[in-house]
Order: sequence, then structure tokens, then C-alpha cells
Amino acid sequence: MPVMTARLQPCAMIGHFAEPRIAESAAAALAALARRGVAVLVPAEEPGNFGAAVRAVPRAELAAEAGFMIAVGGDGTLLQAARLVVGHEVPLLGINRGRLGFLTDVMPQDVAAGIDAVLDGHCAADRRRLLEARLQRGDGATVRLPALNDVVLLRRETGRMLDFQTRVDGRYLNSHRGDGMVVATATGSTAYALSCGGPIVDPRLDVLVMAPICPHTLSDRPIVVPGDARIEVRSLDGGSGLAEVTCDGARLGDLQPGDRLEIAAAGGSITLLHPPGYDYFRLLRSKLRWGRGAEQQER
Repeated sequence: MPVMTARLQPCAMIGHFAEPRIAESAAAALAALARRGVAVLVPAEEPGNFGAAVRAVPRAELAAEAGFMIAVGGDGTLLQAARLVVGHEVPLLGINRGRLGFLTDVMPQDVAAGIDAVLDGHCAADRRRLLEARLQRGDGATVRLPALNDVVLLRRETGRMLDFQTRVDGRYLNSHRGDGMVVATATGSTAYALSCGGPIVDPRLDVLVMAPICPHTLSDRPIVVPGDARIEVRSLDGGSGLAEVTCDGARLGDLQPGDRLEIAAAGGSITLLHPPGYDYFRLLRSKLRWGRGAEQQER
């Protein structure tokens, strides 16, 4: 991975600062940034007591003004940050105050060292592909959202299955019956797709995972397709359930009979900043508790 040396002033920081654990790490980050003379921006919509040295700006304007962005919280917070920086060359650093933290890999005790590594150009810059989901209505209207992790089609009614059809690059793949479908990037392979039986994908691979959610037919299994594939999902007319589409947890809309959901590469990427010594496989061992009988073999 290349070392990050881009413009790093000012720094934008997001998080749920009203939560004590988040506020604690945010304060540590602010102290480290102040020591290095870095100006800080925070969302005007997020409550917090930051003092006069911090400037509040509308959330939607953070990426346009920032040199880099810090997300304090869990992976969900970093996914929110990723949506903010789409279309901007603003790298992201994640401080982990969540549960697993596959994307936020700076631990609370290492906040100052992590920020120094960014400012000294010692962090690895990790480019991750983005998806875009386009929901095309039967009346011609289109809504769209980007996704770093996944696009999810999920039933909205308890006890009713969805009937839908998938195509890849215009070629018919399958007719599905079940609770829905996850289309995940390599980054998102350790999220919802993993709980659906999908594989863990090394983020260096440019592929997409299509993982059915609770399929009625046991042979309806996850499949891996090229990262530049165009995936199409249509609700079948005979389907009895209502389906909702989300992108990294953000609602895109409902998929109705006659609508078409298209999922493809967004044509852009975002940059994650990793502290020195970052090792994806070590991260997997730590988060998924692999190799517990051989802890001393390799660190």
C-alpha cells in the first residue's frame, strides 16, 4: 500500500460526541491535533463542547473543506464518513469505539500515535472500490446512492418471502425466493454477507459477492462475480412481499413490481488510512478469534 502524503489540513471529525466513550476518544484526538497545529472541523448538527479552536460547519460541507477525516466510533460511523467524502479526495482514519471494527483500526490507547502517523506520512493509503445502487421506477424516475460495504434487498413483512430475479451483465442468473439478497464489495464481505454464508474476500481483490438471505431453496448459494459486473434485480409479478433497498444501512427505497434495481461500480473509490504495521490477516485473526491455540506462533 502507498504511503499517504496528500494535503492534511484541516481535519474533519465525525462521531456521536454525546456518547461518553466517543467524547473521550474525540477529546484525545483534538488534543493530538492541537499539539500539531491542525485546525479541526466538526458537523454543526452534532452536539458537543469542543471550544473555540474547533469550527462547526454543516455536515454536507465537511469533505469540501477537509484535508482528511477522522471517524470516531464503529464501522457504521466510518460508513457514514465514506458517504460524505464520495467525490472528494479526502482520506479516512477510523478510531475504534465500536464492537468489531474491521474498518476503524486505531484503538483508543493509540489515538495520538495514529494521528502522528497520519501527519508524518507514515500511514498506508488503502483504496477501496465504491458501488452505486440505482433504483429505476416503472414511471421512469431514478434514485441512487453509493455504498462502500453493501447493497441489501430485504423483505419488509414478517412471514412473507420475496420473489425476485437476478441478472449479471444482462445474462439471466436465477429466480430467487427468500428474504432478500446482499451484494457486497470485498470490503463488505465481512459484514452482512458473511452472516449469509458468503466468503471473506481479501480487499485487494476486485470482486462482488452476491449472497441470498435465507433462501427457500438450499441450492441458492452465494456467488462471486467480477467487480466491474452490472447486477440487475427485478421483483417478480407473482411476489407477495414488500422489499426495501439499503446502501450501507441508508435507505434507498422500496422495490416494487415493475421497478429495476441496478448495482455496479460507482466509478470512484475512497481511501482508508491504516497505521504502521497494518496486516489484514492479523485483523481477521483478532476480530474473528482465529488461531487461538497458536497465539505465540506469530504476532
